[in-house]
Amino acid sequence: MERAKKQQLAKIAARVRLDILDQTHAAGSGHPGGSLSIADIMTYLYFVEMNVDPADPKMASRDRFVLSKGHTAPALYGVLAERGFFPREDLLTLRKIDSYLQGHPDMKNIPGVDMSTGSLGLGVSAACGMALAAKLDGRDYRTYTMLGDGESEEGQVWEAMMFAAHYKLDNLVVMIDWNGLQIDGPVTEIMNPTPHDKKLEAFGFHVIVADGHDFDEIERALEKAKTVKGRPTAIIFKTTKGKGVSFMENQVSWHGVAPNDEQHEQAVTEIRAKAKL
Repeated sequence: MERAKKQQLAKIAARVRLDILDQTHAAGSGHPGGSLSIADIMTYLYFVEMNVDPADPKMASRDRFVLSKGHTAPALYGVLAERGFFPREDLLTLRKIDSYLQGHPDMKNIPGVDMSTGSLGLGVSAACGMALAAKLDGRDYRTYTMLGDGESEEGQVWEAMMFAAHYKLDNLVVMIDWNGLQIDGPVTEIMNPTPHDKKLEAFGFHVIVADGHDFDEIERALEKAKTVKGRPTAIIFKTTKGKGVSFMENQVSWHGVAPNDEQHEQAVTEIRAKAKL
């Protein structure tokens, strides 16, 4: 990837991280840790990879995205606002009683949201349905879904994986945010789902492992997925929970806690300094 393009994406991702912090701080609740870990991937998806149009959010030919780990809605809202789907100032209404930006994505009221999510494990099934519908209708749009690593402990996830392989959904990309932490602690200590790569291969997937904070690797992984025919692709993105904020990185305590005034100020200062914003 060209250096200028990477720099541009890095600045957008930094703004998305600021959006995540501003949203959760204003709401006094939310899930900053896992939202920060997917900011780079989400930025690449919406600014490079996916065929979407903010002026026509329901465009029939658009690529679909399902945030299966729906509690990280601040990341999705941040990137949608940065892309122009709705005003950035609305982000500060997150979780307010009269806001359309609920704590989890709502497809009926939020422009750019393709599926309402929140109950973990269900998003992959919805994404499979979208991918199969494209096949049946003879359309060439692609479907992407983002899972949490802890979420992959859900049984329905693996039923959906069988479905995807059985129907040869090569227009489906399942992405796993492997930051190693879930709400109760390290994923491998709570209910170890590894080895993800071997299990996914056994279920019929083409598997790619990539650094979820390196735009070159994100690009290579998603470009490779487009060349895979006759079976779905899964990308295991290695990430850091709380990425970009020193006191949040790799700290399970930041899974579902909003920053207070002092913490918000420190986090914003760090991100602005690193990104030179």
